[in-house]
Amino acid sequence: MLKFPTLLALTAPFLLCSAAAFAQAGAPLPGQDPAIVAAEVENFLQTQAGSYAGTPSISVESPRINQQAACDHVAPFLPNGQRLRSRMTVGVRCMAPQAWTSYVQANISIQGYYYVANRTIQAGDTLSLSDLTGREGDLLRLPSGVVVDPSHAIGHIAAQRIQAGGTIKASALRDPDSIKRGQAVRTEARGVGFVATGEGTALQSGAPGTQIQVKSSSGQIVSGTVLNSNTVLVVL
Repeated sequence: MLKFPTLLALTAPFLLCSAAAFAQAGAPLPGQDPAIVAAEVENFLQTQAGSYAGTPSISVESPRINQQAACDHVAPFLPNGQRLRSRMTVGVRCMAPQAWTSYVQANISIQGYYYVANRTIQAGDTLSLSDLTGREGDLLRLPSGVVVDPSHAIGHIAAQRIQAGGTIKASALRDPDSIKRGQAVRTEARGVGFVATGEGTALQSGAPGTQIQVKSSSGQIVSGTVLNSNTVLVVL
């Protein structure tokens, strides 16, 4: 019978060779901790929700991610550039030490104020604070473009009829300094050392800072930048 020291001496080279082969083949890296990924996704969504005027409430489902290798830096992202929704999927990307991508489910709500019309507003009316009523709710469940900041409505002109109690959307308003298609406008053409003015008709609608086309009194079509409610700057 072989004594223990002798057996150890005989098996040691085999054990060393096996360990070396195992290391050369690459030992499996420890699995990714789901709690770390969930925390990163929650922080990411908190940051995204910061652009909303409300208080976010976020819950992230524990991801089934144990089979992925532990990551040095987890980078959450919104797939396909989607915006925040009540129920959504958040992507998680790892580049090192092993590249992988996974997806995590999350629920989010943002409680805040939005505004509705407290009377029937006709197209062409200029809105004042007395035309608005604030209501509280989940901003993510509202249609896109609903006004959540009264300053984005007060002084603006209704581009269409808004029913009493209806949500006020930015698309239903126009800036008081904007120009409407078909409107008579004044053009300013500026070059080196001169400024020339003229008259024309706007072929497009546009807010200040946007580019529109204007048909001049001579019939020429020019492009310019809206300066205010009746002036378009044409740069030569």
